[in-house]
Amino acid sequence: MGVLVAFIAFFAMVFGIVYLFYTTRNKERMALIEKGADASLFNVGKEAGSSYSWNKFTLKMGMLAIGIGLGIIAAAILAEAGVLEEGALYPAMIFLFGGVSLVVFYLIDRKSK
Repeated sequence: MGVLVAFIAFFAMVFGIVYLFYTTRNKERMALIEKGADASLFNVGKEAGSSYSWNKFTLKMGMLAIGIGLGIIAAAILAEAGVLEEGALYPAMIFLFGGVSLVVFYLIDRKSK
């Protein structure tokens, strides 16, 4: 019964945060529009030349997931070979390969600019 209450409380909290975020954003935008602000203000980050891109974000997350997967595989191989103890091996390999994948993403992103 306690676990059910915890799940309900967690999802209620997430819903409340999302609800407050969108209602506050809507109120801010309506206040800016009433004062005569330019509507192009809301399109920040959506231009073609913008530094933020969903394609880059998905590439970064995909490379991170691949790095984590490779870290798990490498840790399993090292644990099976008996090179290191399993206690710190899995987190170390996950962080190592995840970090390497993010550095590779940075190098790819820097080259594309």
